[in-house]
Amino acid sequence: MTQIGRSAALHSLSIPGRQGQSVGLSWGAATDIGRKRTLNEDSFLAEAPFFVVADGMGGHASGDIASAAVVRRLAEEGSADFAEPEQIMTALRIATADITLAADDDDLGVGTTATGAVLTLVDSEPYWAVFNIGDSRVYQLIEGELTQVTVDHSVVQELVDAGLLAQDEAEFHPDANIITRAVGFNAEPMADLWMLPARTGLRLLICSDGLTREVNDVALRETLNAGFGPQETATTLVDAALAAGGRDNITLVIVDVVESPDAAPLENTIPRQDAATA
Repeated sequence: MTQIGRSAALHSLSIPGRQGQSVGLSWGAATDIGRKRTLNEDSFLAEAPFFVVADGMGGHASGDIASAAVVRRLAEEGSADFAEPEQIMTALRIATADITLAADDDDLGVGTTATGAVLTLVDSEPYWAVFNIGDSRVYQLIEGELTQVTVDHSVVQELVDAGLLAQDEAEFHPDANIITRAVGFNAEPMADLWMLPARTGLRLLICSDGLTREVNDVALRETLNAGFGPQETATTLVDAALAAGGRDNITLVIVDVVESPDAAPLENTIPRQDAATA
């Protein structure tokens, strides 16, 4: 487990070229090994402008190495208050090389999910560049309504998309832990990208599947709407996942936009595109 960054009650970032205008963020993060695992292979980055969760997989401690490579390489890109979406792919490609070098010869494969939100600018307006590889997730909470932004790269999600499996049956399917994309395995990372306006009142939840397999969307929405700050909310959700069984490592980051110029509608979303060509 690699943790980069710490909670922040309020962090203000000045918007270049816009005198006196800024984006104010508040965030918190939490992680737990869970009740069944002997090693925490998740990692997270919670340091503006990058907020990322990575869920590693592989033999021995290799999953931890893979997830750590992702958050460390992304953290190296965060030298300014705002980042470019292209920096995501640059970091993921370098992390892939790191994972390949670190993998043991007898490993069947080493990789990690990678999902998160990166604060960026689109025509001088603040946006979140939300990216995803694997089955970790990003949710957005807007005016009390919770929506999953990312789409899982998994066998069961493909069955759901094909109409062969109901969404409420997906979490209990025997292939629920099989993903179709990952960072690592000596392959070019393939990320999906969404652009969300960073508007006042927006709350983002970034999490590994150790949370979402134990806490359903109804409970997630209720907890995120309970009026607590990001850190207290993150801790509460980890406790809920542990109470429900804690079958996997549990990691999450919560980010609130507490101040923004609010020039674009909060619900406006640019459709998904391939981050490799974004």
